[in-house]
Amino acid sequence: MKNKFFMLMFVLVIGVLAACGAKDDKASDKNSNAGEGSEQKQVLKVGTSSDYAPFEYVDAAKSEDIIGFDIDLIKLVGEKIGAEVQVQDIDFNSLVPALQAGKVDIVISGMSPNEEREQVVDFSDKYNQTEQVFIVKKDSGIKKEADLAGKKIGVQNASIQETLGNKIAKEVDASVEGRTRIPEIVQDMMSKRLDAGIVESGVAKGYLDTNDKLEAFPVKEQPEDFKAIAVQKGSDLKDKINKALKELAAEGKIQKLEEKWLKVK
Repeated sequence: MKNKFFMLMFVLVIGVLAACGAKDDKASDKNSNAGEGSEQKQVLKVGTSSDYAPFEYVDAAKSEDIIGFDIDLIKLVGEKIGAEVQVQDIDFNSLVPALQAGKVDIVISGMSPNEEREQVVDFSDKYNQTEQVFIVKKDSGIKKEADLAGKKIGVQNASIQETLGNKIAKEVDASVEGRTRIPEIVQDMMSKRLDAGIVESGVAKGYLDTNDKLEAFPVKEQPEDFKAIAVQKGSDLKDKINKALKELAAEGKIQKLEEKWLKVK
């Protein structure tokens, strides 16, 4: 009798365990299928150099976040292509190497395509065009390019302004000194270690608005200077970004960003 009772209990236990196992397998399959059916949002690592107001900069009085025209634009592009954007602050002359090394997926930093850069990275369609200017101290006596003879011109390393500065320096017998970030150029001008700096008009405006000792005048021969977004060579992001830029332009959203960040008020 005991043996029969034991066998009956044994069969019941086996049955319960089998049922639980089947239930767990179904739950596992369900979770597995749910994972296969859901797509994780793409994360785009974006490199920028936060010393280029109003395109990208940090307003330290308000927060440590990088803000500006380029930052707002790349966030809109990210929304268009269904990607989350993560911005990294990198020195300007290290942006292209970072992109080549795969440390970032995209570079947006007021960057202009040139022959050297186009050999190693691809660029999107242009999204902004600008004018180059000299910034000088009002008491410097420098009113035109000829007045730069024998003077020191500050430029940002690896920028279009560096190429432009070297060309002008040969014409007027001046010298060119590179700096890592734009604020260093302004600081060295104020301390008389530099006599002038070359920046684009939108950037100059920010400094002129906050420093009444500075003034600006345009470069005599303007180079073609437009901004574009850089991606790795052969990346399919280029077509996605171009499509997003066209849609944003058609919707008037790029114009709204220009009015917000770049227009003189």
